[in-house]
Amino acid sequence: MFVLPCDAKKTLYALVEPTYSSQEPSFKDASIGNSGEPIPVTVLLLIRFWFMILNKRVSRGLSERDHPRSAKRTISQDTNWKMTTPHILVVEDEKHLGVGIKYNLEAESYRVTLVVDGPTALRLVESGKESIDLIVLDLMLPGMSGYSVCQSIRQAGLTIPILMLSARTLAEDRTRGFDVGANQYMSKPFELDELLSRIKNLLQISAREPTKASSKKMVERVVDFQFGHTNVDFETHEVRVAGKSVRMTPKELRLLKYFVEHRGRVISRNELLSEVWGVSGNLQTRAVDQFVARLRKIIEAEPSLPVHLLTIRDAGYRFIAEPADDDRLTSDTGSDSTKA
Repeated sequence: MFVLPCDAKKTLYALVEPTYSSQEPSFKDASIGNSGEPIPVTVLLLIRFWFMILNKRVSRGLSERDHPRSAKRTISQDTNWKMTTPHILVVEDEKHLGVGIKYNLEAESYRVTLVVDGPTALRLVESGKESIDLIVLDLMLPGMSGYSVCQSIRQAGLTIPILMLSARTLAEDRTRGFDVGANQYMSKPFELDELLSRIKNLLQISAREPTKASSKKMVERVVDFQFGHTNVDFETHEVRVAGKSVRMTPKELRLLKYFVEHRGRVISRNELLSEVWGVSGNLQTRAVDQFVARLRKIIEAEPSLPVHLLTIRDAGYRFIAEPADDDRLTSDTGSDSTKA
């Protein structure tokens, strides 16, 4: 059973009348008792979460006291429940907020695991002992930032939906979150209903998309690669072109890695949007062409006459590690270099 801290209990009883109301109390300018001392934001959030849970339990009649039989499950029923219920990993170091999110997700019938730091989250994901359907990931974490956790998950080839939470509201913070592979980004403080709605939406989209194992054959996982005058270490993010160190963004490296792992094959723009950007392939955007143009400026001796990263008219792109003369003849080298 989840127990509220003593101070939070007193505050809850002071703000909420004994009879349950369908209207959530207002916490604007709330204070504890007659002292006028303001209530910490984390306590207010927890009280809000708890109030919503009380209302749900009363209105739905989900209390185990009212329905003792519903709390009992056989081993086979428990196994089936785990197989059919989405499992959400919450990574949040603020205890009150993490527990509040966990409790509300469980009230929505999700299975939830709560961890408080990045390394623990990564070990849980990489162990593969239990499938994880979605990750709610805080940005500021002890031991490892949310950016690094998200980037490590994507570099491992995992496409688990990730919803990133952060008190940072600047555009560059959100952009960096998307660049390292986050599917959605929410700023704190946030509305609980919006969080639940975003989670539901991400799970529905993920369920509709075929898994890599069922739709594509297994590809070679590349750690480092050499082609032409370029040497790339995808783990350390070290890139050298003609012996000189070159700096590349995480998204540029991820795109190059996907080309390298699927070298020789024609890859459509829709596939790149889905597999590298993690968005719908039907999205109308020039992002792929622009990033390909940026890659060519780095890896090609003559970006306007590429020999490694070729454009295949009306089809997409093809990466060639060791180009031959006939490869150049089958490509449309200038079709997007002038547009990007």
